Amino acid sequence: MVKRDSSLQITRFHCSRVRWRRALHHSSRTLGIAYGDLMRVCGCSATETHFTKLPMNSYCAEVLIPEISSLSWVTTTVPLVMVLLITAVKDATDDYNEKWMNVRVGDIIKLENNHFVTADILLLSSSEPYGLCYIETAELDGETNLKVRQALTVTSDLGADITKLADFNGNIICEPPNNKLDKFTGTLYWRDNKYPLDNEKMLLRGCVLRNTEWCFGMVVFAGLQTKLMQNCGRTKFKRTSIDKLMNTLVLWIFGFLVCMGVILAIGNTIWEQKVGRSFSVYLLWDEPIRNNNVVFSGFLTFWSYIIILNTMVPISLYVSVEVIRLGHSYFINWDRKMYYIQKDTPAEARTTTLNEELGQVEFIFSDKTGTLTQNIMVFNKCSINGKSYGTRDSRCAFRTACVDFSFNPLSDRKFKFHDSSLLEAIKMEEPSVQDFFRLLALCHTVMPEEKNEGDLVYQAQSPDEGALVTAARNFGFVFRSRTPETVTLYEMGTAVNYQLLAILDFNNVRKRMSVIVRNPAGHIKLYCKGADTIIFDRLDPSNHVLMNTTSEHLYEFAGEGLRTLALAYKDLDENVLEEWMKRLLYASTVIENREEGLADLYEEIETGLMLLGATAVEDKLQEGVPETIACLTLANIKIWVLTGDKLETAMNIGYSCNMLRDDMNEVFIISGHSVLEVQQQLRLGLMAHALEPELEQVLLETACLCKTVICCRVTPMQKAQVVELVKTNKMAVTLAIGDGANDVSMIKTAHIGVGISGQEGMQAVLASDYSFAQFRYLQRLLLVHGRWSYFRMCNFLFYFFYKNFAFTLVHFWFGFFCGFSAQTVYDQWFITLFNIVYTSLPVLAMGLFDQDVNEANSHRYPSLYRPGQLNVLFNKRQFFLCTLQGVGTSFLLFFIPYGAFCLVARDDGSHISDQQAFAVIISTSLVIVVSVQIGLDTYYWTAVNHVFVWGSLAVYFAILFAMHSDGLFSIFPSHFPFIGTARNCLTQKSVWLVIMLTTVACVMPGLAVRFLKTDLYPTLTDKPEFRMDYIFILSPIYTQYPILTNKFIKNEKQKYHN
Repeated sequence: MVKRDSSLQITRFHCSRVRWRRALHHSSRTLGIAYGDLMRVCGCSATETHFTKLPMNSYCAEVLIPEISSLSWVTTTVPLVMVLLITAVKDATDDYNEKWMNVRVGDIIKLENNHFVTADILLLSSSEPYGLCYIETAELDGETNLKVRQALTVTSDLGADITKLADFNGNIICEPPNNKLDKFTGTLYWRDNKYPLDNEKMLLRGCVLRNTEWCFGMVVFAGLQTKLMQNCGRTKFKRTSIDKLMNTLVLWIFGFLVCMGVILAIGNTIWEQKVGRSFSVYLLWDEPIRNNNVVFSGFLTFWSYIIILNTMVPISLYVSVEVIRLGHSYFINWDRKMYYIQKDTPAEARTTTLNEELGQVEFIFSDKTGTLTQNIMVFNKCSINGKSYGTRDSRCAFRTACVDFSFNPLSDRKFKFHDSSLLEAIKMEEPSVQDFFRLLALCHTVMPEEKNEGDLVYQAQSPDEGALVTAARNFGFVFRSRTPETVTLYEMGTAVNYQLLAILDFNNVRKRMSVIVRNPAGHIKLYCKGADTIIFDRLDPSNHVLMNTTSEHLYEFAGEGLRTLALAYKDLDENVLEEWMKRLLYASTVIENREEGLADLYEEIETGLMLLGATAVEDKLQEGVPETIACLTLANIKIWVLTGDKLETAMNIGYSCNMLRDDMNEVFIISGHSVLEVQQQLRLGLMAHALEPELEQVLLETACLCKTVICCRVTPMQKAQVVELVKTNKMAVTLAIGDGANDVSMIKTAHIGVGISGQEGMQAVLASDYSFAQFRYLQRLLLVHGRWSYFRMCNFLFYFFYKNFAFTLVHFWFGFFCGFSAQTVYDQWFITLFNIVYTSLPVLAMGLFDQDVNEANSHRYPSLYRPGQLNVLFNKRQFFLCTLQGVGTSFLLFFIPYGAFCLVARDDGSHISDQQAFAVIISTSLVIVVSVQIGLDTYYWTAVNHVFVWGSLAVYFAILFAMHSDGLFSIFPSHFPFIGTARNCLTQKSVWLVIMLTTVACVMPGLAVRFLKTDLYPTLTDKPEFRMDYIFILSPIYTQYPILTNKFIKNEKQKYHN
């Protein structure tokens, strides 16, 4: 049970100060924060300003001007309020913020086990030895494994002594507030000394203290300045091609609206000038307007028709689109077939705005490790001092006896190795072999945890480190414990303490990690591991022969798809190290350019290395990867693999997952190192593995001609550059998929980012738009969910625009018969309810549940995905067609009833063609026509579709008769004056014949065109085997997406464990 701030203890000691520096280009300044400043977290809405209120006020004022408006305020305001209300409710659910109001910068606070961290605090002391504490960062990065934070040695001595804590008067200078969760740069000044601060000393807001009785910390950032709140800022908004098209079409519609208003205003001007005076008894203007010229009358008429025809502008379109997208997102979340039972991980749509874009992807950029592979590393082979160890053929490993590690009581029983000669070399105490495994046991950031006696569990930041430390453990070099100053190993059963002098951290630029230790004999060594190209460039020249031999082994290992690292060491002189450490201390305490200064010092000491050997770990392909890639390739999706591995490893994985095949034309490798050589080879049809600005276009042109592209040795920044290159220069939707922090920039750059929740944390998932646990689920995400979402959205938009034009343009035709007087055809309540009651639910049902082919055929025939890539289902041409159909329908809706009832009498001989009856006939015809039309446009009928379509029709008739009843008239006589109009009109046989004639005339042209198109130019979905034979499905959601219920998950877990 997690406790919140209700039990938070705050001890205020006004003796600490926090300052930060902000670097602007080459200048800097220091900002001071007094200890009493209160940083409050206040929830507020900043979406409405005086400028956003102005259009709303102008619109409302315009509607209420009597000389302009032909409609009551209810008619236009109710739909608008409904739309704004839905939007407000949606936004309100996203604006929930937790508030910790009582924390101030400079406070020293006490946290207890299972408490949330309320601010970004510097860890001072804890109940654990050496100032350690354990935190869970699930709310920051989604990771549930515990992380270790450690206080400075000088502050950990403060313990829980309130007196000592009250005397703490340190001064912190640190970086300004930012959103980098994995980085902190600062310096603590205390007792005339300065101490470097980094992320390992910080507890960030949102973390939870675990397995630690208590800890004390000083608040560095509070409120909106915490890294958690900084990450809640504005992010880059991804817009789909449908969004951009809708914005363009709305502008077109508004322009069309203005044009119609101008036409009708001109008509009014001419009419008033010619015959208007003769009808002044019927069309009354106020005295000031009557005395003015006819131009002013036309001006007022223009604004009147803008109001009447405003329903043509789709005010509810965006809300309807968001509702449909939200439904599609829930379908992805509920999909059982994308649920990974082994990790209890369902698929998750982390955004609701890109679903239809999933049906238009042309390029997929994929990471390799952890995305195509399992990222479960197994120590497989190694090369030590020029000798290769490990079974040469991995297929023979199952026929070779495993090495017996029973001599080592601390060995990991799950570890397997198939070459006993390596263990014999250990037992014979070969120095190079011992140094090899000693390096693996010392050079890492793994934290050990001993659950039971002898039961060691390693908490590793990466699977590679865990595999290598485990290998050293089994071969007799057991990493047992660490403190800030020491590392303890059990070397062949004997405890050995090493003094830890410095850790030279790994990052994606350095591609290596080093430690400097002093052994019990007093000798100082630097141990380094990293990418072979990086290590080889820093070797002493005397290693030339050994380097060549090791390179041959590395080539063999990479050819088998193994991940490789090179290992090296260096003996250090005491005096040289002492001088270097002084400069290291200075570089680690500066605020500006700290990383650059440290990198230069690391580079200086990591030279003249002596090669020890190399490691090779195995990372197997995930289940279903080859089949998924083959299916996506048939869907005309180009897959590019971007990996930091060696070329040979990348090619091996390419063959394993069927991206590279023997029947392909030659697989080429670039051999040039200069720009000129690379350019010449590109022009010969080869592909470069380096991104230079002058080569980008040539690279893109060449790569797009290839069936398969694999980019190796790429950095995270280069991954993003490759994606940006294709995204910018190709009119195509891009998707990036990865599982690690090094994939975040690529995921954010692509149109769609997909995160794999694997072994390397949750940073890729948190940066993604969609996430799941296995690469094979990408096929279902695109070919089923993506394709359906695109198909449904296109059908929805076509029908939505069609019904709006059919509904609104009837007023345009009526204007020519009412003296352009801005008189409405329909009853005002019908105008109010048409879009929000009569037609809103059927179109939503179509947008949510419709499908032209089932999921089995979507997988069986990947070429069905092609229309989305070509964007043919809804574009500007389709909009023109739906506009044409809407205009034609409105024309028939008006003129057929008008022609039929102009001189027609009732059965009893009385006149029937009064305006109220005319409005009832047209409105009834309209509702029936759009209901029949949506029925014809729906491919897949569910219970929801039937209820919404026919239910909406029934609701129309119920409301129609209710509004024309005596009861409502007696209560609201001014609002419902037309008593009995519906009953008198709809009881006439001639009326229903006209409604039937109008419906057939409106529907038949489109139906005839559809049949002709199907017979003459059939698409793949028009073939008989794809047509849906079912009409009525009782459980629509379970039919399409079997919902992930707790009962289902429980049953699946039980099956898995059995």
